[in-house]
Amino acid sequence: MGGDAREFDITVLGATGFTGRLIASYLSDHAPAATRIALAARDRAKLESVRAAEAADFELVDVDVEDAVAMRGVAERTRVLITTVGPYMHRGDAVVGACAEAGTDYLDLTGEPEFFDLTYLRHHARASETGARLVHACGFDSVPHDLGVQMTVESLPEDVPLEVRGLVYVHGTFSGGTAASALEIMARQRVARSVHDVRRRVEPAPGDRKVRIAQRNVGRDADTGSWVVPMPTIDPLVVALSARQLGRYGPDFTYSHCLASATPLGAAGAVAGAGALFVAAQVPAFRRAITRFRPPGSGPSPAQRERSRFAVRFFGEGGGSRVSVEVSGGDPGYTETSKMISEAALCLAHDDLPSTSGQVTTASAMGVALRSRLQSAGIRFEVTS
Repeated sequence: MGGDAREFDITVLGATGFTGRLIASYLSDHAPAATRIALAARDRAKLESVRAAEAADFELVDVDVEDAVAMRGVAERTRVLITTVGPYMHRGDAVVGACAEAGTDYLDLTGEPEFFDLTYLRHHARASETGARLVHACGFDSVPHDLGVQMTVESLPEDVPLEVRGLVYVHGTFSGGTAASALEIMARQRVARSVHDVRRRVEPAPGDRKVRIAQRNVGRDADTGSWVVPMPTIDPLVVALSARQLGRYGPDFTYSHCLASATPLGAAGAVAGAGALFVAAQVPAFRRAITRFRPPGSGPSPAQRERSRFAVRFFGEGGGSRVSVEVSGGDPGYTETSKMISEAALCLAHDDLPSTSGQVTTASAMGVALRSRLQSAGIRFEVTS
């Protein structure tokens, strides 16, 4: 990496958006004084407004994410680049490509499986050559799940088949950017499956080890009594990538991922809501209507975020042992997400980490170092049994 030869340690791209502002605020309050931080976006006036609101001495950089040449220049100036500019399928590829070419560590908040797979196909090889670490899904998607599974695995015996189940309990609301990304994912599911199939054919297997994502049925969970619904999110894909990259997950690793509800009515509501949104995503007029209702750049109020919370419970088995781990915190989508990606950036910029490159995960690239940072920042990682 460029080390001190780079002008900045961390650059926040999309700093004028809802989540970008929260990240700028978090870094202003928590980054070490010596950390060199820049805020980047298209609109200079809005950037100046963000900097003034945070009373920070951050540098400002004007750039359009769709300008590949300009993005390469930004990437070459910084050691770590955070981007919040989505939907990533439309606005993310030039950013990833610029970081891969420049050897710059890259972090985003994508929940888009197609983007996750496409950037592997397009940029993993080059990033592996330049030393860039490309880390997707560095917010609620998928830090608690990735690091929680890793903690569960590390609490079980080594070199034996392991099975881990994740149950997600969440209460919160969403921003316009999140809504836009969710609609994009649902509208492109068929294409996304095709891209994933291509990746599976070309990505090297993890030696003689096996990694599987298991699909659970809607029903009642025996350990918790909760009603569970499978979650077709990016989180299992990230967990599976960590398992392929880290031998500690054992010779045969299986993971399943579900949304949990205290009542069958809640589970039924989740199924019905997801189905209705999926149908709406297929119709352009409905997508536009939803976007008008919650436009990009909008988001929940501080009071709404204060009432929001999450918990993810993991149940692991292997080698005759069982363990339960819980990861929990406050508002998952914004307060904790901005904390997670900010601490990941500080971790990449300042901590002594394993040597990795290419498309990696929070578990494989940062692991215990990031978990320790997040615990110090108030997110709980607990072995419960």
